[in-house]
Amino acid sequence: MARITYPTPIVEMQGDEMTRILWDWIKEILIEPHVELNCAYFDLGLPERDKTDDGVSLAAAKAIERYGVGVKCATITPNAQRVEEYKLKKMWKSPNGTIRAYLDGTVFREPIVCEGIAPYIPTWTKPITIARHAFGDVYKNCEMRIAGGSDAFLHVTNDDGSDACESIARFEGGGVLQGQYNTDASIESFARSCFTYALDRKRDLWFAAKDTISKIYDGTFRNIFEKLYESEYKEKFEKAGIRYEYSLIDDSVARVIRSDGGMIWALKNYDGDVMSDMVATAFGSLAMMTSVLVSPSGAYEYEAAHGTVTRHYYRYRNGEITSTNPVATVFAWTGALRKRGEKDSVSALCDFADKTENAVRRAIADGFITGDLKALYRKENVTPTVLDSRAFLKKVSEYQ
Repeated sequence: MARITYPTPIVEMQGDEMTRILWDWIKEILIEPHVELNCAYFDLGLPERDKTDDGVSLAAAKAIERYGVGVKCATITPNAQRVEEYKLKKMWKSPNGTIRAYLDGTVFREPIVCEGIAPYIPTWTKPITIARHAFGDVYKNCEMRIAGGSDAFLHVTNDDGSDACESIARFEGGGVLQGQYNTDASIESFARSCFTYALDRKRDLWFAAKDTISKIYDGTFRNIFEKLYESEYKEKFEKAGIRYEYSLIDDSVARVIRSDGGMIWALKNYDGDVMSDMVATAFGSLAMMTSVLVSPSGAYEYEAAHGTVTRHYYRYRNGEITSTNPVATVFAWTGALRKRGEKDSVSALCDFADKTENAVRRAIADGFITGDLKALYRKENVTPTVLDSRAFLKKVSEYQ
């Protein structure tokens, strides 16, 4: 049969270490026999980022904005040890951060639910998607130690020379002080991305914060979400048969635990960081977690939620065969292919993405797994078979 074609390129961003190896295998075994890939290619591997003074990361972000769909391999964010290992010019920033900042996007993370991999919370029969506002708050904080016998104030100077000042605390003894911020524009972009993604996935959207305590800070988040929903999205949500609601985060946590899942759970920066790991762990494995960046304008960038699997890469480089889990990276590709098919009205591409994801799920349901899933696998009358990475992909291809 002729391979599937599509007119508009997907922005392909290859990354580092073991996921770079898996990337090529996934294309070779699962995609290219069926799809004639049309990609705008960017090498985001650490050597190329160093060679281009990280200009390649910004170029990739601009391409995603232009073409509307990207798929990204996991990349290294270098620390001092990596600077020495790769002989880098400097400690380059995370490509994810560069792309997210340029697109003003929101990260949505969701577990891949498969028969045989049972979540630790039995009622969770549908995936829970975490929408994290990855800007500001504690991650952009200013903090200091305070000596005893001090008064602390929150002081703002406006452009017109006027001042606003609020007393924070009197320190009789030593202590600590932290300041954090966010912006109306960033919060609105976050809200728009959440509403857009909820409509795209036809899922209920929950937003949770603590405006009873943080009446101005968290209250601003709540108000921006509600005003935007009422003015622009309410009619669209009702037509799609989904709903938006706000609740206090402590109440929201309790309701999520008691639920069967299925919602998009929008959270502020730190809350989203914590709950994303909680949901990933409760569903079983970070290697079974998808991640998609959605911009307010509707550009999509798909990737796996995990890192470059350094330990396995060193073993692979030494000639060993590893059983590295490629599922999240497979789903990054299928997510991008499906979205490209939707945007270009190529139904065969959407069908191929669905077929490939179903092949992964069927293979796992039949007991063909990678090593990380062995301790998680629970299915009556099925003894799982642990395969190395390439053998697992070959097995999945048999189900396509």
